[in-house]
Formats: sequence, structure tokens, C-alpha cells
Amino acid sequence: MSFIETEEQKGLRTSVSSLGKRYNYIDYVLPRARRGEPLTELWNEAGKLGFLGVNLPEEYGGGGAGIYELALVQEELAAHGAGLLLVVVSPAICGTIIGKYGTEDQKQTWLTALADGSKIMAFGITEPDAGSNSHQITTTARRDGGDWIVKGSKIYISGVDQADAVLIVARTEDSKTGKLKPALFIVPTDSEGFHKTRMEMDIIEPDHQFTLFLDDVRLPAEALVGEADAALMQLFAGLNPERILGAAMAVGMGRYALDAAVKYANERTVWKTPIGAHQGIAHPLAQVKIELELAKLMMQKAAVLYDSGDDFGAAEAANMAKYAAAEASIKALDQAIQTHGGAGLTEEYGLAAMLGAARIARVAPVSREMILNFVSQHSLGLPRSY
Repeated sequence: MSFIETEEQKGLRTSVSSLGKRYNYIDYVLPRARRGEPLTELWNEAGKLGFLGVNLPEEYGGGGAGIYELALVQEELAAHGAGLLLVVVSPAICGTIIGKYGTEDQKQTWLTALADGSKIMAFGITEPDAGSNSHQITTTARRDGGDWIVKGSKIYISGVDQADAVLIVARTEDSKTGKLKPALFIVPTDSEGFHKTRMEMDIIEPDHQFTLFLDDVRLPAEALVGEADAALMQLFAGLNPERILGAAMAVGMGRYALDAAVKYANERTVWKTPIGAHQGIAHPLAQVKIELELAKLMMQKAAVLYDSGDDFGAAEAANMAKYAAAEASIKALDQAIQTHGGAGLTEEYGLAAMLGAARIARVAPVSREMILNFVSQHSLGLPRSY
């Protein structure tokens, strides 16, 4: 595989970009985000066009392509300010895990619906006391006859109000060693004992975050995805795509900010000269362009490695891509605001509102500090620090 794109991939970019233009940030996304409303129309149309399931197997209604193509979809939408957070979760994490480890019934039930966007699956791993340390997850699952009983809590779970189910990361009840042996369960959001509470976040976003309480939720045996004591590889089959898609969203957001800044720098005239002619404006924007392209290259490398089956190589590249994309995106938005001057803080341009959303990428789905821990240990061979 190569990240020199094929004509088919270039055509996909063009098609997704056309959709993004119609559902752009100023006219569609920002007004809905200010009202706290999800991007339902965009999601539904992206599903009908086959964009949401481009990475899922053809036999289940998907496009039969890879994470590279799904990242491409996310990047192009985000480049118009219309990135879809739940693309990171539903087809990338949940679709990938079910596609690799699910039963035939699970694939028929869920992959076909995830592919066309008619159903959404959220993902629940983060817990109040575990934070980034997934080895300390306390949500447990115990057998009760042929059923499973799941008990625990989750926090910062995206889009639960839009989801039909949540793929919950739990631990089998006899896992007492402290080592992570995750068990993955499909938990319908209308299950008895499943409670969600919306979190009040201080950012302008169309998607909401939730705390979840699973109060002895009874699930049938077929709710279990894969093995009850799965290896880490089963979990990371979804987490590496999550990092790649998060990087794609950040790169796209950075592209949006840079395009807005360049447009303004070409149009805004002071002393009969466009401000973009001044190196004080031009050079910082050129630097942003370089850093965005570098982050994009690492994102593409990660996607190519993942799609080729190199899971460890993909893990290193995906972490690096997510780190680089977050930094480049934030820098792009900050510089776009600076280029606009006072106009960059007005509602008309919406750039200040986007800055909070871009800042998320430094924290989620994994913090930059945990990425630095990963690179220190696995890439550099330094002693583990935590």
C-alpha cells in the first residue's frame, strides 16, 4: 500500500469535499453547535452516500476499503468545519472491532446498520477513577446462567444520546491481578439499569458527553464481542483507528482555519496592500501549512500500516500522528484568529468557537502526555515512567 493516492481515493476526496461544502461550518455546523443540536442531516446523507461505512466489509454493506479511506472522509469533512465526532467512534472503533471479532449475527445486525449510518454505536472505556490507566478499569461483568451482568460507571462518553448501543469495556469479575483483560459488550442504550447523565462542557460542540451508570445491566450471551478474557490486541484493534481518525479530524480542522486565514489575508487591505504580503502575516501561515502537512503524512503512514496489518507499527505512527495533528491544529486556529485581528473573535467568523473544539485533541482520545510516555518507552527504549 502507498499514501500516493489512487484516482479512486482522489475521487472520494472530491465527493466528500462537495458534501462538506453543502454542510459547511458557518451555515450549518456552527448554528447547530450553538444550539447543542447534533449534525443529523449531515450524518444521514454521509451514510446514504456510503462515506460512513467506507472501511467496513462489502458483504455487510460497507465500502470494503480501509481506515485510510475513512480518515480521508473525516479529514475532508473537517476541512469544511464539518467533522463528525461519531465517525471516530461508530465505524472506526466499534465497526472495526465487530468486523474483526464479532459473531456472524453481530456483523449482520450491526455492521450493516453502522455502514449506512442508520444505527450509531458509542464506545465506553474511560472511567472516573481510572482515567488514562485502562488497567484500573473497575466495570465488571459476571456470568449469571447464560447471561452477563454488567456493573460499573463510565465518563466522557460521546454521543450516547444519539446512539442505539454502547460498546462497553469491562473486566471479567475474576480478573483480580490488575492486568487488563478487557471484555467487550454491546449494551443497548434502552437496557434496564443503563443510566446516562449529560455532562455540562464549556465548549461549543454539536455532540454531547455523558457519564454512564450500569446498575446490574443484564445482557444475553450474544452481547459479548470476542473472548471473555480478550488480549490487549482485541481492544487496540479499535483504539489505533480512533487515534488515526482523531488525527484526521484535527488535520482537517487545521486546514479549515488556514484556508480562512489565507482568504482573509488576501482580502484585507491596509495601506493599499493585502496584509498577506507582509512577512509577519505570511511566514506564520506558511509554517502552519508545513506543520499540517507533516502531521497529515504521519496520519497517512499510520493508516497504511494499520490497513496492511502492522499493528505495532501502526500504534507508534497513530500516536505520533495524533500528537502532531493536535499541535498543528491548535496552532493553525490560533494563527487564523491572529490574522483576522479583532474579527477573529467575532461570531461572524466563528474561529474562536472552534478553538475550544480543537483543544480537545490534546486531551482525547489519549492525552499528549500519555503519547509521550508511549514514545519514550516503545520508540526510544527508555524505562517506563508510570
